[in-house]
Amino acid sequence: MKQTAMRLGRVFVRKGLRIVSLLLAVSIIAFALVCASPIDPVQQYILKLGTTVSPERRAALEEYWGVNDPPVERYVNWISNLLKGDWGESALYRRPVAEIIGERFANSLALMACAWVLSGLLGFFLGCVMGLYRDRWPDRILQKICYLLSSVPTFWLGLVLLLIFAVTLGWFPVGFSSPIGVLDADVTIWQRLYHLALPAITLSLMSFSNIALHTRQKLTDVLSSEYVLFARARGEGKWTILRRHGLRNILLPALTLQFASFAELFGGSVLAENVFSYPGLGSAVAAAGLNSDVPLLLGITLFSALFVCVGNMIADLLYGIVDPQIREVSQ
Repeated sequence: MKQTAMRLGRVFVRKGLRIVSLLLAVSIIAFALVCASPIDPVQQYILKLGTTVSPERRAALEEYWGVNDPPVERYVNWISNLLKGDWGESALYRRPVAEIIGERFANSLALMACAWVLSGLLGFFLGCVMGLYRDRWPDRILQKICYLLSSVPTFWLGLVLLLIFAVTLGWFPVGFSSPIGVLDADVTIWQRLYHLALPAITLSLMSFSNIALHTRQKLTDVLSSEYVLFARARGEGKWTILRRHGLRNILLPALTLQFASFAELFGGSVLAENVFSYPGLGSAVAAAGLNSDVPLLLGITLFSALFVCVGNMIADLLYGIVDPQIREVSQ
């Protein structure tokens, strides 16, 4: 028991150091790109105010945001405040960045979680069906659907689904995460799920194809093996072979792709949330980029990198549960 705890401790320390080093690299690259941007955040803020600002007021804003300080000094000040828990104040929303990220992340997490689970289950099931009916009409039809959906842009698919199911048929709301005119405290869970359904379906349809096609290929290799041939000789059916011999061999690659889709889901959520006017991190980072809200843009970038890293770490831990050999090697 003590040895197991020590091994887990070493694993967490090693992975934690990797995450810290990666976040440091992401922060440096993101800050350098923001500094290299030709857009003046002070001028964008003044334009957003829609009023004339005196030179003294502009100089005070530049001093407050430190835009005239050397980039290295600004980066050190930003990281120092970040380590103290101060993520800065959004110039667009006039609120603390950490508060905005906390509110928007709750909405984005619900959207990405629903899309992630739906795409994983759908992709794994369809991949199994394609593998069992290889080179037959179900396999050919499903392969064409997967290739088609994997090549369609997220915003285009979202607009098509919005036009058909929200505008024409009226089955789903046009956008937002809750009904218009209803207080947030009065919104029920079913109303939130109702507004969440169409964006989640859009995201899931964009990400299930890779899992389905990869699962099909892995299952095809398993069904071509000698031990499956022996199982067929004993009279076992397709679904029995899948349950006894196929699932364990194809689950780990599917799990790998599923957790690797975190970054893809976050990138797709930026477009989906803007199409459906969904108030999540994706719409916030788009607004921050268009309005040169540097503190909010950097905060969301760093937070999203942390989210992806934690997801990959959870995947590594789950690999050891699925396959004990990987657990022994990683420890």
